[in-house]
Amino acid sequence: MSIETAADTTDVEALGRELGEVITTLPEYQSFEAAQQRVEADDDVQAKISEFERIRQEFMLARQTGNATQSDLSKLQDTQEELHAMEPMAEFLEAKSALAERLEAVNKAISEPLAVDFGGEAGGCCQD
Repeated sequence: MSIETAADTTDVEALGRELGEVITTLPEYQSFEAAQQRVEADDDVQAKISEFERIRQEFMLARQTGNATQSDLSKLQDTQEELHAMEPMAEFLEAKSALAERLEAVNKAISEPLAVDFGGEAGGCCQD
């Protein structure tokens, strides 16, 4: 690797770190962080998350053994809907979606001059 190439790599990595730092100042990121903290601090939401995860694990096990029923799926969906309807969780999901949209726009801006979409599949050959 030449000195110029090493410097370019360092510059690109530095730009990547700078981009990451700037992203943390975006209103969408700030809203996401605040919403996540509210979810983590809310005992009722945490209890519902635990309940949902328990029911989801039970459903996955039942599905793997061929014993999952429509009733099991309905119970899982109902619990998820209850969780998502809780105000802190609803705000978190909305903030997460807004951040994802903003990051997709950043991805497009980075990928535009390139022949590769780095946010998507940048992998090897034979992709359908």
